[in-house]
Amino acid sequence: MRRVAAGELPETLRLARPARVVAFAKRDALAPGYAQAVAAARAAGFGSVLRLAGGRAAVFHEGTLELAHAVPSSDPRGGISTRFEATAELIARALRRLGVDARVGEVPGEYCPGRWSVNAAGARKLAGIGQRVISGGAHVGTVIVAEDAAAVREVLEPVYAALSLSWDPATVAAVAEEAPGVGWSAVHDAVLAEYGERYELVEDVLDAETLELARGLAGR
Repeated sequence: MRRVAAGELPETLRLARPARVVAFAKRDALAPGYAQAVAAARAAGFGSVLRLAGGRAAVFHEGTLELAHAVPSSDPRGGISTRFEATAELIARALRRLGVDARVGEVPGEYCPGRWSVNAAGARKLAGIGQRVISGGAHVGTVIVAEDAAAVREVLEPVYAALSLSWDPATVAAVAEEAPGVGWSAVHDAVLAEYGERYELVEDVLDAETLELARGLAGR
């Protein structure tokens, strides 16, 4: 995001298969039970990070698809709602390609609640979207639960209890549950196809300078 905002890199989209991590938000870090929440995540086999966007604790694991979209903008705050809506609709279209009744909107009782969540049939959350803006650009981050919703529920139950957050574990779902036979790779390909219809995509690798910057920021 920093390099895109500075004009050093073009608009960049990264799709990844993450390791097991609970991504805490700044509000979580200020909660009295934050240390206990981090310990609960660790006990469940998950690392912990503080993420760029707002919201509340979210989960990444091998069955989720992580998207990071860095966008240059002369007025990043003015485009917040437009970027949220465009990303949510794009993800919903991708999941509908796979046979999911995907809709945009918050599900009552969902974890890390947000207006731009993507859900199944208005009842079960499949994806969450967050955003961070800085001078010159924005970062739109998305996590889609492609497989293994149980892993999300199992780690969030003790984590949210430690943070004194109420939620309904029944609202967690995975694409594979909504469209039997569909796995992580199919979700990845469907999302990439949707982005390909909106953007001219050029495959690349992270350069050494970006990786060095990331290593320097990791401790923060």
